[in-house]
Amino acid sequence: MKSYLFLAGAIICETFASSILKKTEQFTKPLPTILFIIGITASFYLLSFALKTIPIGIAYAIWSAFGIVLISTVAYFVYQQTLDFPAILGIIFIIIGVVIINLFSKSGAH
Repeated sequence: MKSYLFLAGAIICETFASSILKKTEQFTKPLPTILFIIGITASFYLLSFALKTIPIGIAYAIWSAFGIVLISTVAYFVYQQTLDFPAILGIIFIIIGVVIINLFSKSGAH
């Protein structure tokens, strides 16, 4: 369970870093660039602890799925970026895949 808390922290840090990436303006703005580097470094640091007990493929699937959902939500509210139906459907399928992995796979650290 502790590993999943590290994974959740990694997801939150990665979402923060990804959401601020646009503000770096190709790394020409110092403060957003520093915040991005801190966020992405913290994300991988926390992910490394999660990988002590969660297989990397499972952890990455969860990290990616939640990251996609969270960054899409941030993009909607912060950058007024909307998704069309096929994009939303694709995200739903990604979430379904992660649910299947966590409910039925014997590969995860449950």
